[in-house]
Amino acid sequence: MAASPAVETATRIAAGDDRTRYDGFAIALHWLTVLLVLTQFVLAETWSWYARPTRHVMVIAHMSFGIILTAVIVVRIVWRLIPGHQMPPAVSGWVELASKAVHYLLYAMLTAEAVLGFVLRWGGKESMSFFGLQIPPPFPPFSRPVHELIGDIHHWNGWAIIILAFGHAAAALYHHYGLHDRVLSRMLPLVKAPC
Repeated sequence: MAASPAVETATRIAAGDDRTRYDGFAIALHWLTVLLVLTQFVLAETWSWYARPTRHVMVIAHMSFGIILTAVIVVRIVWRLIPGHQMPPAVSGWVELASKAVHYLLYAMLTAEAVLGFVLRWGGKESMSFFGLQIPPPFPPFSRPVHELIGDIHHWNGWAIIILAFGHAAAALYHHYGLHDRVLSRMLPLVKAPC
């Protein structure tokens, strides 16, 4: 028999979960995503500065972390879809709509970036590498113009993710320091949201 909403709320509050912040697993996934996205971006934007074998190691690291990021994105989406893991909005009106739009757009762009990464590598008749474990292409290579187009889309989508993510972070900081609300504290580890 399912507990009533009032009992569920009382149980959460007694356990220290008053729904003012995300659960620990969601917070860990969020910050792991941030770390992986920044690592991926830095690797991709700087490996051309180096000669082999350093460049090759950076490319392998980019692919390996990309596979991990893909798994993290899938877990994040599944976690958010499980009943009980949705948070009530911290803001309302147009700000809530803008916040949801940015979140959904980031999820869509991250998913597209992961797919593009696999397709780019495999479309060039090269295996993906997960820390040296080779994952061969499941389809024939693309023509050179198509492969280059996918590479360009992957590159510019990566830049768009970084720009949108920095805008997202700036908005969270504005909420925290300018509006003095609880938007940022809901996603900070080891920080209790103010009552």
